[in-house]
Amino acid sequence: MAALRFTLLQAALSALVSCLLAIPLARGLARRRFAGRELLIRLLAAPFLLPVVVAVLGLLAVFGRSGPVSAALAGLGLPPLSIFGLHGVVLAHVFLNLPLVARMILQGWQAIPAERFRLAVSLNMPPSAQFWHLEWPMLRAILPGAAATVFLLCLTSFAVALTLGGGPAASTIELAIYQALRFEFEPGRAALLAALQFALCAGVTGIALRFATPPAFGSGLGRSLPVPAPKGWRLGLDGVVITLATALLMAPLGVVVLRGLPGLMDLPASVWPALGRSLVLALASAGLAVGMALVLAQAVARGQSWLEMSAMLPLSASGLVMGSGLFLAVFPALSPEAMALPVTLAVNATMALPYLFRLLLPETKALLADYGRLSDSLGLAGMARLRLVTLPRLARPLGFGAGLAAALSMGDLGVIALFAGERSETLPLLVQRLMGAYRMEAAAGAALVLVLCSFALFWLFDRWGARHAAA
Repeated sequence: MAALRFTLLQAALSALVSCLLAIPLARGLARRRFAGRELLIRLLAAPFLLPVVVAVLGLLAVFGRSGPVSAALAGLGLPPLSIFGLHGVVLAHVFLNLPLVARMILQGWQAIPAERFRLAVSLNMPPSAQFWHLEWPMLRAILPGAAATVFLLCLTSFAVALTLGGGPAASTIELAIYQALRFEFEPGRAALLAALQFALCAGVTGIALRFATPPAFGSGLGRSLPVPAPKGWRLGLDGVVITLATALLMAPLGVVVLRGLPGLMDLPASVWPALGRSLVLALASAGLAVGMALVLAQAVARGQSWLEMSAMLPLSASGLVMGSGLFLAVFPALSPEAMALPVTLAVNATMALPYLFRLLLPETKALLADYGRLSDSLGLAGMARLRLVTLPRLARPLGFGAGLAAALSMGDLGVIALFAGERSETLPLLVQRLMGAYRMEAAAGAALVLVLCSFALFWLFDRWGARHAAA
C-alpha cells in the first residue's frame, strides 16, 4: 500500500506541476516573436529526449549537494538542498515532461484559426474574454490527454524513482515489481502488481477521455498568423516565464555538454558501430510508430472511439516488461542475441505510439471536420487523399512526432540491456557499460554523442514537418 500511495502521489504532483507550468510557457511562445524563437522551441524539447540516466546526472550536478543551487543556499546561511525523495522525483519528472506538455499545448494554440483572434481584437474583447472563448476550449481539449500522458509516464517510471527515490519510503509500483522479480523471485506477486499498475493506467486514460471535449472552432483559411500579443505587464510576464523555463530546462543540459566535451578525446572504437545500430533502430521505429499512429488517429476521428483507449495502453506497461514478454514468447525457437534488435524495434515503436497518437488526434479531427466532406465530394481517396490533403495538413505534428519517436528510440536502455551481446550493442548500452567499467570520461563523451544525435534526429524531422506544413 505504501508503494501504491507514493506512486499515485508523485505521478499526480508531476502531472499537475508540468501542466500548470506548461500553460504560461506555451502561451508566451505562441504570442511572442523574437530572434531565436524557433530554435528555442526546438531546444526546449531536449530534456524529454535525453536518456533518463543522463538527465538525472545533469539534475544532480545542478541541484545536488555540490551543485550551484546548494552553493547559493550556503552563501545565504541555509542548509544544502537534498534532491532525494518525493521532491526530487517530482523535479526530475517535471524536467523531463514539461517540454512535451508545452509543445502539445503550443500546437493547440497554433491550431486555433487566426481569424478567431483577429475577430476578437476587432470586437475589442479583453484578454480575459479571449481566454474563456478561444483559449480555454483548446486547453480543455488538450490538457486531459496531456495530463494523462504525464501521469502514465510517471506511473511507469523506473530509473527516476530508483535513482532519486531515497529509500523504501519512496518506492513505486515499478520498483516493487523489479524487486519481486530481481531479488525475491516472486512471479505471482510481480504479476499482481503489474495487473494493478495496468488497471490504474487504464482507469486514468478512461477518465481523461471522459473529460476531454473537442474545441469546435470551425474551419479557418489555414493562414499561419501570430497570436495577438497583449501589452503592459502581460508582455513582461511572458518574458519572465520564458526566461525561467529556459534556465530550468537548459542548465542540466549544459552541464551534460560541459562534462562530455573532454571525453570526446577518449572515445573507444566501438562507439561508431553502436551509433550505427542506434540510428537504424531509431529511424525504423519512428517510421513504424508514425504509420500506426496515423492509421489509429484517422480511425478514431471517423468514429471508432474505442481505439483511442487502445492507442494509450502501451503507457500502462514499461518497455522492459513488454520486451520480456515478447522474448519469452519466442525464446524456445530463437537465441536472445538474435532477437535483441527486432524486439527492441517493436517495443520502441509501440512505446512511442501514445505520444504520436495524442499529437495527431486533435488535428486529424479538425482535418476531417474541415475537409472531409469536400474530399469525399471530389472523390479523393487512398493515396491521392493522403498525398494531397492528409500529409500537407498534418505535416507539422507528423514531423514533431517522428522526431520524438526517433529520439526516444536513440536513448532507450531497456530491452536491449537484457538481450544484446557485443555484436548488437547500441550506444546507450555502450554508455552504461563504460560507466560500469569506471571509464567515466569515455562514458561522458559517448553520452554527449548520444545526446547530440538524438537531438539532431528530432530537429531534422521537426524542421521537415514545419517546412512542409500547409501554409
